[in-house]
Amino acid sequence: MTTPDPITLGLSLPLWSVLPFAALLLSIALFPVFAPMFWVRHFGKVSLAYGLPVAAYFLARAPLELAHLAMEYVSFIALLAALFVVSGGILIRGTMRATPGLNCAILAIGALLSNALGTTGASMVLVRPLLRANAGRKRVAHVVIFFIFIVANIGGSLSAIGDPPLFLGYLKGVPFFWTFLHLGLMWLLVCGAVIGVFYLLDRRAFEIDRLAAPKTAGGASMDADTAAGATAAGTGAAKTRLSVEGKINLPLLGVVIAAVFLPTPWREAAMVVAAGVSVWLTPAKVREENEFTYHPIEEVAILFAGIFATMLPAMLILKARGGDLGVTDPAHFFWATGVLSSFLDNAPTYLVFFSLAQGLGEAAATGAAASGTVAGTIAGVSVPYLAAISAGAVFMGANTYIGNAPNFMVKAIAEEAGVRMPSFLGYMAWSCGILLPVFGLVTLIFF
Repeated sequence: MTTPDPITLGLSLPLWSVLPFAALLLSIALFPVFAPMFWVRHFGKVSLAYGLPVAAYFLARAPLELAHLAMEYVSFIALLAALFVVSGGILIRGTMRATPGLNCAILAIGALLSNALGTTGASMVLVRPLLRANAGRKRVAHVVIFFIFIVANIGGSLSAIGDPPLFLGYLKGVPFFWTFLHLGLMWLLVCGAVIGVFYLLDRRAFEIDRLAAPKTAGGASMDADTAAGATAAGTGAAKTRLSVEGKINLPLLGVVIAAVFLPTPWREAAMVVAAGVSVWLTPAKVREENEFTYHPIEEVAILFAGIFATMLPAMLILKARGGDLGVTDPAHFFWATGVLSSFLDNAPTYLVFFSLAQGLGEAAATGAAASGTVAGTIAGVSVPYLAAISAGAVFMGANTYIGNAPNFMVKAIAEEAGVRMPSFLGYMAWSCGILLPVFGLVTLIFF
């Protein structure tokens, strides 16, 4: 029996073959909300139950397609795990004054770092210093929400290692710095607008906290810095200078970043070695103080094994029949990719629409040229369509807690620190009110 080519295979697959993919993604979205205890105990079994039959089918019918996807999965997890482990060994200590200016600076620094450390790495490095800086304030949830918006999602849109979807695009043939050149202005607009809104909201919350702070002996309100110091004194904590522990991990991050440019399998091997050296040389007390555990990356690895297996029929069908779906301009790709990325995780969603755009092929490039946008293709995808897919996946991964892998990790860390975070729908009220108008502006200007 000969192995069919991808187009022939995609044409032969029935539409119901995408049901395991849809069912697994719905499980990821709904079980943590409505049956959290069941999910914590059995998410691995759920992923296996959906993924194994699909993998077995392609192992028998199209083993080369399955092997290619397995290699992409290994590269994907190697990068995420290396960034997670190495960044988890970096501890930032210090007492900082949680002013609106400082919080905005942390968000801006995080937006830049996300492109070097990945959204996962930057989030894990900066979230605890941010929480410690705001420990003396009563209203902190909005700070974490905007941290998820910027550092865990939007910020990481300028490099192939910034966000998982873009790394998958790099594996598909998109040049490493392509997003920097084509999403840079969008990144400036969105980050500037969202951080600007945050400053106004945080300034108001800061003033409310200042007026509600304990009174001094003369009857005046303490400023936030004094109140934070009083809180620290009441808990026996002392102010400390800003310092970084686990510095051995800084050059190891450089190794992970440099490894991206290596071919398989040297790329993955270098990342694994860097993570192993980090575990070996980082003092245990540093990871303990960072409250580092391997559970988040274990969950991501298990779930994405099922996702990668079950999404193969969807990708092949879209590549073969994508032109029949009526997605005809960059704005369609931006919003279709973005909306699904909000609920179905942005990495597999990116791949699905990437395959759809490849299926449109030259017709997409011709349509883009007719609309007055830049023509040409990258990895078989029209340039404006690829920009729309990339922006939609990265930007709108911030719309829900489940849109991107770091979102739930940041939420969990904040709740462990005593921050009362909004519910799933409560968070969406924030994202819809703040982000959707900005994304509408992006559509008008760029798409």
